[in-house]
Amino acid sequence: MHECSIVQEIVNIASDKTREYGPQRVEQISLVVGELTGFREEWLQFYFDVIAKGTAVEGARLNVTYVKPQMQCSACGMLFERERFSFDCPECKAPGQMTKIGSELYIDTMELADSPLPGILPEDPDQVEALFYTT
Repeated sequence: MHECSIVQEIVNIASDKTREYGPQRVEQISLVVGELTGFREEWLQFYFDVIAKGTAVEGARLNVTYVKPQMQCSACGMLFERERFSFDCPECKAPGQMTKIGSELYIDTMELADSPLPGILPEDPDQVEALFYTT
């Protein structure tokens, strides 16, 4: 159910952006979603279809790209995906620490009926997380 408020914000942002560029139909919204958020593409699309009715983004498809969580080694700084039952760096075996990678959720691009609309949100991940979801 926590998808509902997130999708409402996605619809609001996408609708606002379509007003900036004139009345155009949105065909696709590409999202980047960290696996740690727990958001599933089929539920995001389900809520999107319901919430987007009557808006500029009604009928658009959501395209979700998932980001795997990564840890960072406290000794050598290497970013790595954690192995099952281990938090150790695969390079130097020092303990790793959780990062924010894998907890993000943001709009990457919007594809309008005639052209794509890239980069509609700030590139600073802290700003993006504040808009959507923080784990």
